[in-house]
Amino acid sequence: MIAAIKPAGTNTRGLLAYLYGRGTHDEHFDPHIVVGFAMLGMPDPGRDENATLTELGRYLDEPVRLRNGEFGKKITDHVWHCPVRAAPEDRYLSDAEWGEIAQRIVQAAGIAPAGDDLACRWIAVRHADDHIHILATTVREDGRRPKLHDSGLRVGDACREIEKDYGLRQLKKGDRTATCRPTQAEMHKAKRLGWDQTSPEWLEDRIRAAIPHVSNVEEFIAYLEADGIPVKARRGPSGDLLGYAAGRPGDLNSEGEQIFRPGKKIAPDLTLPKIEARLETTVPEEYPTARRNRPATPWQQATDALDTLHTDITKTSTGDSTDARVQAHITALGELIEATAQQAPGHLRAELRAAAKAFARAERSQIRAEDRAAQALRSAARDIVHTATGPNGSALAALIAALVWAAIVSARWHEAKGHAQQTDAARQAVEHLKSAADHAIVPVLVGLQARPLREQARLTLASDVRAAVPDQAERILTDPAWSALATVLADAESRGHQPHLLLKEAADQRELDSARQPARVLITRIQHTSRNPVPNRRAEAARSHTTMTASIRTHPARTPQPATAPTPPAPTAESGRKSR
Repeated sequence: MIAAIKPAGTNTRGLLAYLYGRGTHDEHFDPHIVVGFAMLGMPDPGRDENATLTELGRYLDEPVRLRNGEFGKKITDHVWHCPVRAAPEDRYLSDAEWGEIAQRIVQAAGIAPAGDDLACRWIAVRHADDHIHILATTVREDGRRPKLHDSGLRVGDACREIEKDYGLRQLKKGDRTATCRPTQAEMHKAKRLGWDQTSPEWLEDRIRAAIPHVSNVEEFIAYLEADGIPVKARRGPSGDLLGYAAGRPGDLNSEGEQIFRPGKKIAPDLTLPKIEARLETTVPEEYPTARRNRPATPWQQATDALDTLHTDITKTSTGDSTDARVQAHITALGELIEATAQQAPGHLRAELRAAAKAFARAERSQIRAEDRAAQALRSAARDIVHTATGPNGSALAALIAALVWAAIVSARWHEAKGHAQQTDAARQAVEHLKSAADHAIVPVLVGLQARPLREQARLTLASDVRAAVPDQAERILTDPAWSALATVLADAESRGHQPHLLLKEAADQRELDSARQPARVLITRIQHTSRNPVPNRRAEAARSHTTMTASIRTHPARTPQPATAPTPPAPTAESGRKSR
């Protein structure tokens, strides 16, 4: 059930004309009052043919006229309007039930507190099966104004209780960080112009898509303008950028002028100060799982950077990290999903874009993000959108699999914090990411299954699986992708890695209980972590010695010579076995 409190109005009679009229599309039928502040003696044009809208309007406005006559400053913003709508799948509600619901809402809002005989005048009009309109005049019988501060939150809480009590669809509790719902006018305009989205929704998608491409707010404004989006920048006397408003091409007012919307009206986290905080430059933190060889592509760097999110969330339980850092990583994760969607192959873009759109709601909460903490993720997203080459199959599959796990971890953190809407949004994103991951790994599996191992080699690797992850061994070995995983482990072993250590590390980084096909998860993770050969210590020592010798020959005066150098003992067979 949704109760949407509208901005204060000035014309009681005008709103009554809409409520008792036929509607813009003849959708209103049998308009009538289901409940009001005092049903006895109140005119109802929907039930009394002699009653008029003007008479009803004057009846509701009487306290306003009395106050305006007593005080010099007249009240004009006195019309309180709140449509209350049930979900399409909800059962039919009778007039009596709607009346009870309306009374609970005006009590929660502060329009008519329980037991207050001097409260505001109000009525609830029903002209459709699935909703009512509550109209009130916000001057009490004693001439005072009602206390309506935070009425939206109180009404929202009341709706959640009403849903439980009446067996209706239960929505998530809000926290004042959601975007504003499109108005009826915006939806009708979009339909009239043949647009799939309202202008605020369209602008939100374009602005979020722009953020990974830029490194400061001046670049941000320039990018939007280059993308064909009209932008009105607000600057101070010094020329510094103070704010912005964006418009959708073709979205004009009645005078034929472009309509501009400030960032705050598009989404709470798209104001200029919040975008600027995201884009502040700082020294990127080292990827915690980076190997001695640097990652070859931005896609691999992004997969490494995602480990920072899991690490920080794990640290919050021990007090070694803060919620502000976690929120920053989750915000940057949304940018990385958006960047991946933009650069992924065509057959994956629809699911990835749907994931980015769903996850946008999980990017913000009442916890203020420590944006600098997530610079590694944000830099990875920027590198991806600026790369000129696409990913290879295994790198892309590894990144999307890592995004799945990061979104799961984000949903769990939001759930632990009681962020209901963010939890739901992250879980929706997980489903889209899983679908993309299933498609991304197909060519990887085809290539691996074309190189099957001998039975004896698979049996040996199966022993490694049982030793490394005994709790998940049977699920892994019966997974249809086990033979492909065995090939990945054999490839890693040929590069000097130990299969059981790779399996243990992968399981530590990503728990497998929530994985539908654990072998697939391990394939992408192990391909990523074993991509570089294990360094040869003797070869590295030889290279180090050669470099030092060359430096001494080039700069003999700068390098002090040791007084004595002990002669290393000659190698023996026993020492060779110990070293091995």
